[in-house]
Amino acid sequence: AKAPEGSGLICGPGSNIYELEGHAGLLIDHPEYGKFVVNWGVFDFNSPNFVYRFVKGETDYMAAACSADGFIDAYKRQGRYVLKADIDLDSVQAEEVTRLVIENIKPENRVYRYNYVYDNCATRPMDVIEQVIGDTLSLDMAKGYGAGLATFRDVMRLHHASYPWYQFGIDLALGPGIDGHLSAREKAFAPVLLEQQLAGARTASGRRLVDSTSVIVEAAPRAAVLAPTPWWATPMAVALLVLAAAVAVTIRDIRRRSVCRIFDTALYGLFGLAGCLVFFLAVFSTHEATSPNFLLAWVNPLCLLPVVFIWIKKAQRLVLCYQIANFAVLLALSLAWPLLHQSANAAFWPLIAADAIRAANYIMLNRPCRK
Repeated sequence: AKAPEGSGLICGPGSNIYELEGHAGLLIDHPEYGKFVVNWGVFDFNSPNFVYRFVKGETDYMAAACSADGFIDAYKRQGRYVLKADIDLDSVQAEEVTRLVIENIKPENRVYRYNYVYDNCATRPMDVIEQVIGDTLSLDMAKGYGAGLATFRDVMRLHHASYPWYQFGIDLALGPGIDGHLSAREKAFAPVLLEQQLAGARTASGRRLVDSTSVIVEAAPRAAVLAPTPWWATPMAVALLVLAAAVAVTIRDIRRRSVCRIFDTALYGLFGLAGCLVFFLAVFSTHEATSPNFLLAWVNPLCLLPVVFIWIKKAQRLVLCYQIANFAVLLALSLAWPLLHQSANAAFWPLIAADAIRAANYIMLNRPCRK
């Protein structure tokens, strides 16, 4: 009988936010079970409270199997390429791989707690292979695509270039935990980087892991990923517009010697709502790297104080105290940022500057000694 075979499948990026780094699966060609693909990236949007549980970190994904033809055809219809890497396994090892994945997709075992960077559709197949061969794989990437990427955040920014608002949200929500130096093995969390690593993957003894690679589905001429966001719709463009508005309104305030409460209500309302989300992620979420997050010094639930109390005359002193503390914290954050080892989205700085300008404006116009 024909010996079973195992191959890694790498699928090109798609246009949905969960497809931007591509996808990976494990192809099994077995004389008894036929050709099927095990996929560790299955989730159900319609499950109860999916969005809330996902934000909280309760990211339950599933392992599932489908026919190889069905899996490949699905990506062909999307115009996404599929690369096959034939893994060098003897018949005993291939049989053990089959046994492990079949055990993995049983109803009682198939659900697992997905982790975006450490436990996902790309890392799981590699874990199975390592378990079978009893060896740790070397996935060196000294040269080529992705070689210069130093952190998880660098990898994300590279592949989220067409989704700048998505990356803006990631940079806001995730702290320095994704800014540490990234090993070659850790880069395999992104399937499109794992694709580059498989060709040169070796066991600790120096044996090559992959016999050969081949593209079994070519990328369609039409791009499967989004076109870049126009410059005028990027986070930086919007942030600069907010900064320009803050400067213009502040000049108007100084001339009229009164604070534009409508502008500050809108500005601090946005900061406060963002701060509530960042606070929730830092305190309650179990997602990787949501805590600590030094951006809480800028966006936090306290930003909502001026939204309410700026309209109450008797609360002027409270708002003044808040803005004095706010200005001091923003100044300290800006000066200390190079020492905090957390990478900031470039669009944050115009927004922080707008916040500081409005804080200074309120302090100047409402200080007790002002005549």
